[in-house]
Amino acid sequence: MSLISMRGIQVTFDGPPLLDNLSFDVQKGQRIGILGRNGAGKSTLLRLIAGSMRPDAGDIILSASLKVSFLTQDVPDTLTGTAFEVVAAGAGPAGEALSAYYRALGAGDHEALHSIQDDLTAHDGWKVEAVVKRVLDQVQVAPDLAFASLSGGMRRRVFLARALVREPDVLLLDEPTNHLDLESIAWLETFLLSSRLTVLFVTHDRRLLRRLADRIVEIDRGKIVDWSCDYPTFLQRKQAVLDNEVRAWELFDKKLAQEEIWIRQGVKARRTRAEGRVTALKKMREERRKRRNLTGQAVMTISTSARSGDRVLEVKNISFAFGPTPIIKNFSFSLTRGDRIGIIGPNGCGKTTLLNLLLGTLTPDKGHIERGTTVLPLYFDQLRTGIDPEKTVWENVVPTGGDTVFINGKPRHAISYLQDFLFTSDRAKTLVKKLSGGERHRLLLARLFTVPSNLLVFDEPTNDLDTETLELLEEVLLDYQGTLIVVSHDREFLNNVVTSALIFRPGHTVKEFIGGYDDWQRQLTAADIKPAAATVIKKTKTPAPDNAEAARKLTFKETQELKTLPAHIESLENEQREILQQLTDIERCRQPGFVAQSKSRLATITAELATTYARWEELEAQLRSYLPT
Repeated sequence: MSLISMRGIQVTFDGPPLLDNLSFDVQKGQRIGILGRNGAGKSTLLRLIAGSMRPDAGDIILSASLKVSFLTQDVPDTLTGTAFEVVAAGAGPAGEALSAYYRALGAGDHEALHSIQDDLTAHDGWKVEAVVKRVLDQVQVAPDLAFASLSGGMRRRVFLARALVREPDVLLLDEPTNHLDLESIAWLETFLLSSRLTVLFVTHDRRLLRRLADRIVEIDRGKIVDWSCDYPTFLQRKQAVLDNEVRAWELFDKKLAQEEIWIRQGVKARRTRAEGRVTALKKMREERRKRRNLTGQAVMTISTSARSGDRVLEVKNISFAFGPTPIIKNFSFSLTRGDRIGIIGPNGCGKTTLLNLLLGTLTPDKGHIERGTTVLPLYFDQLRTGIDPEKTVWENVVPTGGDTVFINGKPRHAISYLQDFLFTSDRAKTLVKKLSGGERHRLLLARLFTVPSNLLVFDEPTNDLDTETLELLEEVLLDYQGTLIVVSHDREFLNNVVTSALIFRPGHTVKEFIGGYDDWQRQLTAADIKPAAATVIKKTKTPAPDNAEAARKLTFKETQELKTLPAHIESLENEQREILQQLTDIERCRQPGFVAQSKSRLATITAELATTYARWEELEAQLRSYLPT
């Protein structure tokens, strides 16, 4: 039996139906990735299942006693209290009473405590306390942290805990990796894979889709398409379907054009033999009218200024702290024209602070930063503060009024320009506060790209973008003639765009690694393997025997074995060095299965070297104990 059944769902806001006669079932244990363009209705589908909105028509049937939790795309920033109190409030009446109790306890309101304790007892609230502490431990957030002081990623973790505290049967996740750092994303993947939860999730994170989704459904032009496969298989099937659809429409349109020519030529259509053809033509016209073409691909062009000099930034031994809290210590770095730098680190480590130091909005406590005289930076902030929600899309792109924007010095009508970012003429007149998260993101890109620059500084540019627009952004940035600095937790994006990465490490230090995310991981792996092998070998040395019983002559077989061991050790070490060298070859590492096979072989070699060295030491010790001193 299905946990969730949706039949004949219809949702319409303006224009064509957003969801058009949609039917959909969810089975227990499935991990369903929901795909679709920005504004296609993905978040609306989750809200319908969560019960926070009702369809215009159709039925939604949930199995008895089904508990559904929903992690929304946007985390409210108006909440107060500790992480414990925010999470507890998500557990229903018992949790709300528990949250109120701790608020009163923290405020020293002893009078309120007595009445709240009665509510706690009535709702069995003390049992919820253990659950709240457990889920906070799972998401690795301290219970007593003030919610208002947390970073965007930490708030996201708190709200995930708030969704989990109800111990749901079905978990709905809308862009769950937004604002999460790489460690948190890896934890989320592992948690969801190991849990028995039924999960429906919307995400732009292609690697999360590959690892997590065992079923893909897509909302496309108001309809839902169930691909019933994993994400890599979906990509292949989807392309084949699109190719077939284009060919079918071309044949249909060709036949329709022929029939239109026939009817205009004045054939006596009233004859019985022609009436059927006229009727068929009318049906074709109606079918063509109802056809909802595939949404066009966004077109992005970045306004560029004159080239900067070769030296864009020179960072010399800078340190910075907020009060007693150090953020960056003794960091030096050179940025030259054309560099594409990724900044990677856990939430709260200081990535945005580093951006502000590089941009000059903050001054380092120690050291200094030299900037090129012809550098024109453009900053994309993750909070989208560059757009006004109370103004229309049009007004945000042309904030000074009028209807013209200039791209690389050439005038464009605002409507024409906005259509490049998939905003129709009607949508261009819509208030920003009514847009989806992805649409707001595209709008900010549209506004920023009208400003000439030769240094782009992006803070989490991939949040909320659909996969197709994200891939287009990657292409545009690769063609950008200036310099790029980007903070991102999107592993695929980092692999595809950056040429080196600045990594925040323990001790408030920052180190540069060449390549993208996977290259950084491979370098870490190689660095870890080398000392590990040496450590094992050193620890397995066998001390020489110190008793008379052990002092005996080697057998002929042991003597021959001792002679062959050095050559065998040399062969293993050569193979180990060769594999480590191959792991630095990006093209070779992109071959399917190469990295996994290499790591497996390295582990085997390490173990065999340890055993071989131990045997060599044992035989050498035996030989030394027998020979006269």
